[in-house]
Amino acid sequence: MMEATKANESIKGAAFIVKETAAQDVFTPEDFSEEQIMMKESVQEFVNREIIPHRERFENKDYAFTHETMQKAGELGFLGVAVPEEYNGLGMPFTSTMLVCDYISGANGSFSTAFGAHTGIGTMPITLYGNEAQKQKYVSKLATGEWFGAYCLTEPGAGSDANSGKTKAVLSEDGSHYLITGQKMWISNAGFADVFIVFARIEDDKNITGFIVEVDLENGITLGDEENKLGIKASSTRQVFFNETKVPVENMLAGRGDGFKIAMNALNVGRIKLAAACLEGQRHVTSLAVKYANERVQFKTPIAKFGAIQSKLATMATNCFATESASYRAAYDIEQRIDQLLAEGKSFQEAELKGVEEFAVECSILKVAGSENAQDCSDQGLQIYGGMGFSADAPMEMAWRDSRIARIYEGTNEINRMLSVGMTLKKALKGEIDLMTPATAVGQELMSGSIEKVTASDVLFGQEKQLINNMKKVFMMIVGSAVQKFGPNLDAEQQILLAVSDILIETYMAESTLLRVEKNAERFGVATQERQIEMTQLYLFEAIERVNAKAKEAIVSFAEGAQQAGMIAGVKQYTKYAEYPNISELRKNIAATVIEENKYPY
Repeated sequence: MMEATKANESIKGAAFIVKETAAQDVFTPEDFSEEQIMMKESVQEFVNREIIPHRERFENKDYAFTHETMQKAGELGFLGVAVPEEYNGLGMPFTSTMLVCDYISGANGSFSTAFGAHTGIGTMPITLYGNEAQKQKYVSKLATGEWFGAYCLTEPGAGSDANSGKTKAVLSEDGSHYLITGQKMWISNAGFADVFIVFARIEDDKNITGFIVEVDLENGITLGDEENKLGIKASSTRQVFFNETKVPVENMLAGRGDGFKIAMNALNVGRIKLAAACLEGQRHVTSLAVKYANERVQFKTPIAKFGAIQSKLATMATNCFATESASYRAAYDIEQRIDQLLAEGKSFQEAELKGVEEFAVECSILKVAGSENAQDCSDQGLQIYGGMGFSADAPMEMAWRDSRIARIYEGTNEINRMLSVGMTLKKALKGEIDLMTPATAVGQELMSGSIEKVTASDVLFGQEKQLINNMKKVFMMIVGSAVQKFGPNLDAEQQILLAVSDILIETYMAESTLLRVEKNAERFGVATQERQIEMTQLYLFEAIERVNAKAKEAIVSFAEGAQQAGMIAGVKQYTKYAEYPNISELRKNIAATVIEENKYPY
């Protein structure tokens, strides 16, 4: 049995893989306060008025309109939700900032990208790393939309390897300013930004340094043409060229050589916010798809009545529900950690940074799951539309294109997969989580042939909880054996890490979904959660299938002979149901509610 997390015990990042979490300790969308519900409704009203009716303007690359809509969002306070009140922000807790990012991002990828780039990587580096003078000067304007921000990190030769950038910063002879020279690319909001966060290398420093650069085209700054992109058409994306651009020394962000640290921590926040940004898109696409399926008649029958269409709708709704569950679970854990650090006397900056950093594993998990579920949802939605889905006159084509970028930015999904496992192992090596004790116990269980069979249970989720605990055991079994074989060289075995990461991801997503429904069943009654229970069962079944496949892939990639046979037999035993759910019935029931409500209903 996994060790259970005690009430009020500080939750540690990645600890879910070695501990059982109590349902009452997770936050769900059903926990939104009255204030949060009001904020959600305000955001939805804004989207319905200012974004949805103007699809064509966004698709026709109307960058000025994107800028104008962002200004309107600033006037309503949406740009400053994560900024402290003393810098003209709303100072809202982390779950509330997730909520705003969630509901403002689903209707249009161009606006979503502009919003995320400004509020996240355009504003938060100064908020979290700037000194008081910098925050007063810049954050106060960025929070209201008086100014807009952009983040200049990527270069032609420095993408995923962000610290290899060639942009240089040379101190002037009088020591009053730096001269920045270099080329940046894929810069979101470049066309209308007033402030750039620019990363450059001073002399031969090992790490890059961050600078706050005011945009003045007469100060050695040149903008390239707007990029032609697959999607997010009206998101301003340009190259930026710096030619001895003068930047006052007081505009260095944090300290010399701290740029790489700033970039990495900004990515942690960006990853979980990206998962949030993928949520409303899934709800929106699911609602569009079911409306079309109810209206489209073939063979004298609405296509929503066909099992093949119902299967798609059920999967779309289920994956959205799972992503919601996991995203808000992690957001609340981060919020709790931030509050704990503030109570210990830490500054806002330190608490925010350390709080998010603690759950960096979960941020990477959610970035992968959120972006891939969003892409799959738009793909399924396009398929439901059939030929019309391929038409630019219908909404699914845009949704499909816009969602594709989410798997690339904030670190590719491949990198985030490997990071999720790598960071989990580092936490174990540092003693922050005890991975070795349960891993050793799993090894002994395997060697002795004493694997406990999953049993049928009359208790709600009795069988499902056993299976989720067993998914954790599969992860520990494979990781423990791989560490023994490869030691510190495991980082080089990328294909194994990719396979193992999917086990970690599926475990977190399935458990989060179950915990949400268990909590809601306890407080609202089991009868009110019938469809949610079915979605949990459906998600778990499909997660178990993926775990099975990825576990075998990893095992046969490094284990041989008796060890290989024993581990594969262990996986089979760990993932075997006592009573399999009727998957076809689950999908029919889930789809029936979506069809009846004519929208994503949860």
